[in-house]
Amino acid sequence: MNATLFVCTTCRAGEPAMEGQPVPGARLYAALATASVPEGLTIAPVECLSACGNGCAVALSAPGCWSYVYGRLGEGDTAEILAGATAYAATPDGLVPWRERPQIFRKQSLARIPPQER
Repeated sequence: MNATLFVCTTCRAGEPAMEGQPVPGARLYAALATASVPEGLTIAPVECLSACGNGCAVALSAPGCWSYVYGRLGEGDTAEILAGATAYAATPDGLVPWRERPQIFRKQSLARIPPQER
């Protein structure tokens, strides 16, 4: 399956914006974009996921699948985010069994959105 991991590049994670310094969301995107990404997964920057009160946020989506939004993430979570996104991309419907999800995907889910009907 082809899945997309959207990363909010404007998330400030409660930090004040410092002139000339990337915000935490941009740093998270940079860490994910430079990591080894499995086939079938695309990492895409977005300007806002409207999860501003929840630190850095990402969303997982694929055609005909459940979508998820996760928050309270940071650069140190890159490996777990990619592990969760890889598991998601391997499913036919976006439903990864709870026990097979990385800890941060179990505890830091902000939303689960049903697939659009075709």
